[in-house]
Amino acid sequence: MAAAMSREAPGPGEDEAPGAPAAVAAGGAAAAAAAAAAAAGEGEGRARGGGCYLALCARPVHFEKANPVNCVFFDEANKQVFAVRSGGATGVVVKGLEDRNPISFRMEDKGEVKCIKFSLGNKILAVQRTLKSVDFLNFIPDSPQLEYTQECKTKNANILGFCWTSSTEIVFITDQGIEFYQVLPEKRSLKLLKNQSINVNWYMYCPESSVILLSTTVLGNVLQPFYFKSGTMSKLSKFEIELPAAPKSSKLSLSERDIAMATIYGQLYVLYLRHHSRTSNSTGAEVVLYHLPREGSCKKTHILKLNRTGKFALNVVDNLVVVHHQDTETSVIFDIKLKGEFDGSTTIHQFVLPPRSIQPYQIPVAGPASVTSQAPVPCKLYSSSWIVFQPDIIISASEGYLWSLQVKLEPVVNLLLDKGKLMDFLLQRKECKMVILSVCSQMLSEPERGSLSVIATVFDKLNHEYKKYLEAEQSYTMVVETGLSRSNPLLKRPVRTQAVIDQSDMYTHVLSVFTEKKEAPHKFTIAVLMEYIRSLNQFQIAVQHYLYELVIKTLVQHNLFYMLHQFLQYHVLSDSKPLACLLLSLESIYPPAHQLSLDMLKRLSTANDEIVEVLLSKHQVLAALRFIRGIGGHDSISARKFLDAAKQAEDEMLFYTIFRFFEQRNQRLRGNPSFTPGEHCEEHVTFFKQVFGEQALMKPTTF
Repeated sequence: MAAAMSREAPGPGEDEAPGAPAAVAAGGAAAAAAAAAAAAGEGEGRARGGGCYLALCARPVHFEKANPVNCVFFDEANKQVFAVRSGGATGVVVKGLEDRNPISFRMEDKGEVKCIKFSLGNKILAVQRTLKSVDFLNFIPDSPQLEYTQECKTKNANILGFCWTSSTEIVFITDQGIEFYQVLPEKRSLKLLKNQSINVNWYMYCPESSVILLSTTVLGNVLQPFYFKSGTMSKLSKFEIELPAAPKSSKLSLSERDIAMATIYGQLYVLYLRHHSRTSNSTGAEVVLYHLPREGSCKKTHILKLNRTGKFALNVVDNLVVVHHQDTETSVIFDIKLKGEFDGSTTIHQFVLPPRSIQPYQIPVAGPASVTSQAPVPCKLYSSSWIVFQPDIIISASEGYLWSLQVKLEPVVNLLLDKGKLMDFLLQRKECKMVILSVCSQMLSEPERGSLSVIATVFDKLNHEYKKYLEAEQSYTMVVETGLSRSNPLLKRPVRTQAVIDQSDMYTHVLSVFTEKKEAPHKFTIAVLMEYIRSLNQFQIAVQHYLYELVIKTLVQHNLFYMLHQFLQYHVLSDSKPLACLLLSLESIYPPAHQLSLDMLKRLSTANDEIVEVLLSKHQVLAALRFIRGIGGHDSISARKFLDAAKQAEDEMLFYTIFRFFEQRNQRLRGNPSFTPGEHCEEHVTFFKQVFGEQALMKPTTF
């Protein structure tokens, strides 16, 4: 089984017992691990119940399970599973997580397949059957289906495997070095671009960063990385992995099972699973992270404490390092962005959440509809036939399934009770927005209502991210507007991630709902709203008027007019046109609001016509008239506009008042209360006569 489903052809010196299960284990470990874990006081009891924060994807890739006739291979670059029957003679089926249409073909059986992979884009197939050469087959329309072969250049070298670095570039890794080729499909030949001699024990490839890692020296713990990009091969600085203790014999001491490569928060790391800590007082294994930059030396930066021994496997999901433990059938997660203990050179991290099992998974029963009514079969989690690949792939060769591992954020909310730490964790996750908004709603409601200081901390963390995005957007706009972007073609618009929770998100999903519920004491409600505004001000983010409106409406609902007056007097609520209109509309229940509104508008000294339009649209006709009188503009306004609004309000007394006002204005300005033809008020005069009679019209006054 282990040989059938290997990442590539097994390297020389692999001393795994024939037919031994390819366990979840990423490395050889103590056999008495279960007892050791129990002694370490784990006691999590497999935690199969609630709170599972890891799950296998709902739509896995199903392939023919491995058996003596069918060999299964996995290509980490294209994330494809190859099921090769009888060396390909009776069919090869290729399936991937992304592509739902499998590729099926046959090829001549020319011996046992050691490794098989498509180029990026699935245009050229490469197959390794011997230790000396790799065969190629074009999958290009109208191209002849003829194989062509490339032998490795180095004499007496054995090919350990190969990696495609682009759609036409491939690297052979031999026990004596690496050979970088360009494939010329039209000519059905390969051109050597570069090669490098170096003794190789085993290798590893990280397709996300196009880096190949070679294990060199007798002990195998000196790692030499190479970086590939558009036809070039760069040698990065080599580094040494610190082994747990001085090896007793000079034989290979670092297995590829104990090493993984992954991109975490945009940086490439080499992860080393050290089964015994270097410090004698510490029990349990640990994962050591080496940061591998494109330039400069590789440094040990983080240590993840597992506090247990046994068989482990590593995945990286959503920038979290996931460590699976086979003996207890649980997994833990680490987030290197969260604070740890810094010892001057490395940061030591404990797991973020208590160990939990992956969420139970049901395998659907395949077959005709009549049969599928059977209950689905529970999948054996943490099975010894599981094999993990970076960053997030789990394959069960015995059951014929390939899953991607996923992090579920909802259960985390109940496991991380420190709201500040919870926010730090959630803000780094891809799909975090709705969970964060739900946490914010929860902390404002019973029974989980938080203290104001906790609420303030959460608001500050959210607004810190929000401000970072606003600043990045502003810088980008400035560069584009000044024309500097042409000199920097790599400049990209900042991506708005789900961690950017803006004011409209908070208003719509949290604050407006919270104020409508009216569960909390009004003082707490107002304190929360003011705390959010305080946080926005602290980060110098312009507060949107609808937040101030929410504060005013809440104050009015609870008759807290004295507080409203103070907030306006001391400019706690910033001046804006919408706010002034809201104050004008409050005049009937709080008369001083009219003057407060006028004062605000005078401070704004903006277009008064807009204010009038807003008030008229809200049928606040008298308020509009008072406002226009207050600023001395009532002699020049359109009578028809006000009479239209008064008529639409369907309030006869209101219409009478407005009509009389304009009659008086006409008398004062022209010595006659009648409207001139240019004012187009004939229909309103007719309406007035119908309702109030002609005798109600004002008579011209003569002096």
